[in-house]
Amino acid sequence: MFTTRTAFTGLLLTTLTLLLSFTGPSTAADNPGNPAKLTLAANAAARKAFYTAAFEQHALLTYTQSGLTTSGLSFPVFREALVGYYNLQQRGLASAGKSLLTVIDFSRSSRLKRLWVLDVKKQKVLFHTLVAHGKNTGEEFATAFSNVNGSEQSSIGFYLTGNTYTGKHGLSLKLQGLETRYNSNAASRAVVVHGAEYVCEEFVRQHGRLGRSQGCPALPTDQASAIIRAIKGGSVIYAHAPARINYTSSFLQLDPALTAFARTQGLASL
Repeated sequence: MFTTRTAFTGLLLTTLTLLLSFTGPSTAADNPGNPAKLTLAANAAARKAFYTAAFEQHALLTYTQSGLTTSGLSFPVFREALVGYYNLQQRGLASAGKSLLTVIDFSRSSRLKRLWVLDVKKQKVLFHTLVAHGKNTGEEFATAFSNVNGSEQSSIGFYLTGNTYTGKHGLSLKLQGLETRYNSNAASRAVVVHGAEYVCEEFVRQHGRLGRSQGCPALPTDQASAIIRAIKGGSVIYAHAPARINYTSSFLQLDPALTAFARTQGLASL
């Protein structure tokens, strides 16, 4: 899970000890009103700080050891994806056994590779490639998004991957949009992962931008099948929006994510 698990745990335990030294165990003399309640509150605050420190360390360690520092994926975008990944586990929407996380950064030019498939547990990038946005989402850059049928625009936010099928684009992957405001109509819009000939470096050289889809996150044909087979069946996808898009999501709340993170990392018993 961590390549330096013993050292990492030791660092966190040191942090926890320091936190407890600041809060201190409440006593009846210190808190004549309700010492037991204050003790629980102090311990809860220390536990939250401990989990937060552990999560931030884990996020940074995964980001660096996966080689993402030079891949074009910014740490804030990766961290958002990771928070959502654990939030979905805490809500029972995603399985802790599914360690794959796909990130699409629509703030980047379509000329650039802006899709990453990560194995969070192994801290490894499995795929890094091009991905298309919708025809009405923009030219080189994605500027407009929609959850409306017929819009031919991309959608943003968190998804779960579903089952595969063979359609006009070959092997394709159904998506379940999890956010009412942003992507909940993915299934009815037939927004799926598939391969497309217009998603390639040659198209970029000829047109100055990547080809565009009808809203699907289309992939290069020579990688689509491998990526689809890897991420199918309940893994998390996060499609990040440019900063000018006012995207807000309960899946980006840290507190619920900390609970799932602590449980999956075995920190709850420390």
